[in-house]
Amino acid sequence: AARRDFYWLRSFIAGGVAGCCAKTTTAPLDRVKILLQAHNHHYKHLGVFSTLCAVPKKEGYLGLYKGNGAMMIRIFPYGAIQFMAFDQYKKVIKKQLGISGHVHRLMAGSMAGITAVICTYPLDMVRVRLAFQVKGEHKYMGIIHAFKMIYTKEGGVSGFYRGLMPTVVGMAPYAGFSFFTFGTLKSIGLAQAPNLLGRPSLDNPDVLVLKTHVNLLCGGIAGAIAQTISYPLDVTRRRMQLGAVLPDSEKCLTMVQTLKYVYQQHGIRRGLYRGLSLNYIRCIPSQAVAFTTYELMKQFLHLN
Repeated sequence: AARRDFYWLRSFIAGGVAGCCAKTTTAPLDRVKILLQAHNHHYKHLGVFSTLCAVPKKEGYLGLYKGNGAMMIRIFPYGAIQFMAFDQYKKVIKKQLGISGHVHRLMAGSMAGITAVICTYPLDMVRVRLAFQVKGEHKYMGIIHAFKMIYTKEGGVSGFYRGLMPTVVGMAPYAGFSFFTFGTLKSIGLAQAPNLLGRPSLDNPDVLVLKTHVNLLCGGIAGAIAQTISYPLDVTRRRMQLGAVLPDSEKCLTMVQTLKYVYQQHGIRRGLYRGLSLNYIRCIPSQAVAFTTYELMKQFLHLN
């Protein structure tokens, strides 16, 4: 049983490290994305690359990593819960429901994503508020101060869960298609061309794993597909999370209201999909690094 207890812990660490590596790779793009998605008035006339250049001038290079401390505190448990829950849900769905093949990946991925989101949502809320601040106009002094302020000023615990609905609705297809695409590509790849794409796992020579560059490619494709499907819900979530900070917050109280408002005001391309190209630049490497790190950590921590 000792090995099994530690299996949980090792699986938790592997997922957490994978999440942190993935997010740090793309943290500057995350900050820019939040500033642009919610039309921050200091940067709203700029595009992606000009904002990437403007932030260091205005706020120093560390400005690109603003909110990243809060991000890591959230992303470690998030990645850990998501990857660990995925493995557990997959077993349960296979055993209890007798569903296997590729569908159980889609279901397990969606459930894992939802579980991870609900567990870590308040941290995401705080991070978004911190990342949206611009130097010289600070409402929140740090993570703990932001927690206190939101709790006292925005209705206690429920204040931390603003925008949860579009997050969950967006996360289910995102995580589902992400795990589904990656798992399916991996199993097809290893079945069709084991010598070309695979190599024996470092901790268990009987298990085939993908070569690192193939892993990166499959993770990237998974990220791109999942992103396209769930992006409008991401825009909705950001607007709802920033709620009180934005001028038109009373028009964006529910998920459907917000979707409608963004669509009517800005249309599909400039509204619901605003910042999507940036998100590809962000999500494709991020998912590639996440899956690849997780697969490497699995070998490193003897999880195969």
